[in-house]
Amino acid sequence: MASGKILIATRGSALALAQSNMVLAQCQATFPELQFELRVIKTTGDKLQTASLAQEGSALPKGLFTKELEVELLNNRADLAVHSLKDLPTELPQGLKLGATGKREDARDVLIYRDAASLKQAALNSKDSAVASLRGFPPALQIKDLPDGAIVATSSTRRRAQLLEQNPGLKVPDIRGNVLTRLVKFFDNPDLDGTLLAIAGLRRLNYKLSSDGMLVGEGVPKGLRGTLLSPEVMLPCVGQGAVGIEIRAGDERLEKICERLNDLETFQCTTAERAFLAGMGGGCQSPVAAFARVAGKNLKMDALSFASGPVRRAQATRPLAEAAQLGQQLAAELARE
Repeated sequence: MASGKILIATRGSALALAQSNMVLAQCQATFPELQFELRVIKTTGDKLQTASLAQEGSALPKGLFTKELEVELLNNRADLAVHSLKDLPTELPQGLKLGATGKREDARDVLIYRDAASLKQAALNSKDSAVASLRGFPPALQIKDLPDGAIVATSSTRRRAQLLEQNPGLKVPDIRGNVLTRLVKFFDNPDLDGTLLAIAGLRRLNYKLSSDGMLVGEGVPKGLRGTLLSPEVMLPCVGQGAVGIEIRAGDERLEKICERLNDLETFQCTTAERAFLAGMGGGCQSPVAAFARVAGKNLKMDALSFASGPVRRAQATRPLAEAAQLGQQLAAELARE
């Protein structure tokens, strides 16, 4: 393989850099004879998040966190672009392709809330009226256990729809920003009772749920708890927990690199999920969800849609080689209902 520095485009957020450094380390270990370097690019989504959340309360356009990285690829100013796969539109610009997916992390969501016992102790120790105004809950809190009128903040239409399906009495306002920003913003706001995040992002930032359910990590407010939500309770979004590597189509050198970086099981599962999303005509903010997993020689996938009113669900199984057809089948089934 020809030598020469290979540039890896990435966003500059903490999570994006954590994921890109994972890819960089894998590249360096797999191809010690080649030189790789990260190139940080600011995207439209990053600019909006630092401009008083200019899009808050409105739908976000496709490609919000990917467009500028793709421009770098097309102009040969970068060779690989690393994305959270859930942010990558299913319809890519002409000349680009999804070259590989890294091994998927846990795809589940986690319900984040304040620990009632920690708040009580903090109030006793500090006699701070601000602490006393915060509401907490006992361990292992579930969505259905939240009281009527509780406020769970999320910017995801998928999460919002599933929250309200399980607990119609909830209020679900927007919350945006990077992971740590959301955690701090939630904890300090007495009007909020909970929020939802992907456990994959938390783990990649070295935040952990302890054995007793407390959320710990650098910068995390003390007294936060988390409950991991099964896919039966909160079906993940398409591609959640997976990292996608985008490249120029027809570039043999990059395709050979991606062959070695690709996790086949993740690629098959997310191919099915992305085919479903494409069939539903949606982007990462669409009120749909899908989660595929390998079962022997087959792929099994659950999908749901809130696109036209009440939730519609479907499940199907097909051979591993028919990943795209599986997604298309479920999209067609839900579109008919």
